[in-house]
Order: sequence, then structure tokens, then C-alpha cells
Amino acid sequence: MRIALFVTCLTDTLYPETGRAVVRLLERLGCAVEFPAGQTCCGQMHFNTGYQRECVPLVRRFAETFAGYDAVVTPSGSCAAMVREYHGRVAEVAGDARLSAAVRDTPAVYELSEFIVDVLGVTDVGACFPHRVTYHPTCHAQRMLGVGDKPLSLLRAVRGIDLVELPAADQCCGFGGTFALKNHDTSVAMCADKTRHVLGTGAEVLCAGDNSCLMHIGGVLSRLRTGVRTLHLAEILAATEEDQAPAAPPLPRSVPHPGKPQPSPRATERSSTP
Repeated sequence: MRIALFVTCLTDTLYPETGRAVVRLLERLGCAVEFPAGQTCCGQMHFNTGYQRECVPLVRRFAETFAGYDAVVTPSGSCAAMVREYHGRVAEVAGDARLSAAVRDTPAVYELSEFIVDVLGVTDVGACFPHRVTYHPTCHAQRMLGVGDKPLSLLRAVRGIDLVELPAADQCCGFGGTFALKNHDTSVAMCADKTRHVLGTGAEVLCAGDNSCLMHIGGVLSRLRTGVRTLHLAEILAATEEDQAPAAPPLPRSVPHPGKPQPSPRATERSSTP
């Protein structure tokens, strides 16, 4: 099976480790993964803000870039939903029959967890992550893609994990792309509720399948200095027992680097004196 990674703008720009984790994970499951360098934005931000015609070049680029693959996998439920649900509508708005045909011929686009569970038929990916984790189901993945409990079934099989249920998990975190900018106060209030529920679980790590939501919630968790980390589902599933081994401790600051001559404190003082 020839698989293409659609990494998405936000992940590629701000969370590249998620994309690398997807590749490690799928290769461990026996997949050959390619990264088409010509990929760009799927057009979701433009479409949701009312600029549907401005999406046309992006939809055309997507169809051209991913043509010929057996499947496209993405670590984003929201971007997968945009491609599956709205690229056809953009082509209709453009009145471009050729583009409509290209969209229909685009390979199936899967959110990561549904590809692993539904296509590969796997629930235990051989991961190890000995931490207390809670999972936030993102809106597009649940309400548009119908991903359901597939991410949870994958997390439950992770060795060493302490997976705790998130209260009011089905409630939106308040991000919603440009919604968080246009409706700032409402967005902050929604995220405050979500953050309160996360902290109530006592989790060390908040996990989700969309980095956009993790960025939003993580911003509040960070500003409150809660110590709770946010990690994409792919990064937990890609983790193995070898990743949990403690790294070699750094050399004490007072020990000189081997082979590198160190100036004496007095010499440093003299050199800094005008």
C-alpha cells in the first residue's frame, strides 16, 4: 500500500515532531510512507471564514499532489474532515467539472486512528508510555468523521499507561480556528472549563488527535503553570520502551569538557577588565 502523509500546516510549522512520530509509527506497523513535498494548506481556515472561492487553488493543489496514492493519512481530524466533506463543495462553487472529477478521484483521506484501526486492523501498536494520561476527543473527529472510541482503543493497549477518563469530554475546547480570534471571550471561557476538567483528572499528559486543540488548551495549562504536558496521540503511540530509558546525566557544570582547555577564573576576570 502506497501511503502519503498529509502533515497539515500547523503541525508542519509548530509541531514537526508529530509528523515524525506518524512516520515512525506507521513504518513500525509495516507501512511505506511518503511525504509529498508539494503539499500545502487544505483550505480549511479560508473555507470556515467564508472565503470559499479562495480555496479553489488549494483544493486543486491537494488533488494534484496526492493523486496516485492508495491512501492519505493525516494527524488531524479537522483537516481530514475538510478534505472529505468540503473539497467537493469547493469544486462545485468554482463550477469546475474537471476539478470536481479530480476531487472524486483523490485517494481516501484518513485521520490517523481510523487508518490504524479500520484499515490496518490494529489496536495494539506496541507502544509504551508509563504516565497518567487523559484524552480529549476533538470536535471534527467526533462529529464529522465519526472516529468514536478508536483513539481510546489504541491508548488502552499502550503498555504502562494510566489512562483516566476526562469529565465532559465531548465539550468543545473553544478553539475552532478563527473562532478563537473572533469570539475571544467565549473561547477563553470554554477553554477554562476544559482546563478545569483536565486538572481534575490528575493527569500528567493531555492527549488529543489535533494539535490545534492541544495548542489552545496547552496555552492555558502553560500560563497557569500547571505542569500538565500536551502530546499528540501519534507521539504517545510512537513511544516505545527504549524511549523510556533514562538519558545519560549531563556532566556537572564544574567539570571541564574533555580535551578542551579551560581558562582560569582569574584569567577570565583579567580579560574582561577594561
